[in-house]
Amino acid sequence: MEWVKGLQKAIDYIENHITEDIDYAEVAKQAYSSSFHFQRVFHIICGYSIGEYIRNRRLSLAGADLSSENEKVIDIALKYGYNSPESFSRAFTKFHGITPVQAKNEKLTLRSFSRVSVKIILEGGTTMDYRIEKREGFEVIAKRARYGGGQEISQKNIHATWAACGADGTIDTLCKYINPENIFGGAIVGICFDNPIEGDFDYAIGAAYTGGDVVAGLTIEKVPANTWAVFPCTGRMPEAFQELYRKIYTEFFPTSKYQPAGGMCIEVYPSAEIYDNNFHCEIWLSVEEK
Repeated sequence: MEWVKGLQKAIDYIENHITEDIDYAEVAKQAYSSSFHFQRVFHIICGYSIGEYIRNRRLSLAGADLSSENEKVIDIALKYGYNSPESFSRAFTKFHGITPVQAKNEKLTLRSFSRVSVKIILEGGTTMDYRIEKREGFEVIAKRARYGGGQEISQKNIHATWAACGADGTIDTLCKYINPENIFGGAIVGICFDNPIEGDFDYAIGAAYTGGDVVAGLTIEKVPANTWAVFPCTGRMPEAFQELYRKIYTEFFPTSKYQPAGGMCIEVYPSAEIYDNNFHCEIWLSVEEK
């Protein structure tokens, strides 16, 4: 599925279910993507999270309903997913600057948050370094974590996983498996495993596995054969990664002959100096020709 069409299909799904409990994994399935991968791409392109989009759209629609329909505030609150008039009133006032009662009775100015329509606008030529690698399947030894895909998955989840693995010695253990001759050289990797069917999001921190005993708590993970688009990145993390991801999805994919395939992503970290302005790393994205 062409990724722009998939993104628009997912947004249409949100709009068609805006008054219901929205399962984020189900939204991602519309773009045939894992929940986390879709949420990250959405945030990169739109500038706000899916959760923020849903909340703002609901409050915008709630304001329109209150100003034009003869319904009780409690009914509007329940319609848009708020369990009490108090929680609805707080959110509504923060968004619109007036209370629901004022919106209903005084016809004051309301704030509108419009529906997203995906349009890729190209604004002039830019250069981007990349290479295409066709790789057979390989193995990594890793610490794997699973997050339920139905709700919003923050980048904080990933940061927490790295922090925990650093604190408990897992990363030091993984470094012992590093072989400079393997696929990633002397690097530790973070792997986003796409699972759009189950809806869960799995993330692993690991190193390429070339044999040896497996320490307790680690697992051997198989990365399937893929065509990879590999993008070098230089700069302080996470800002450099965020900017590169934005360019990949707004400049590279719309104009190249490739598109994402399955949503698997590998981030390659050759060292721990991620806050250095000259830090060098790579992003590997599974792709296919359009």
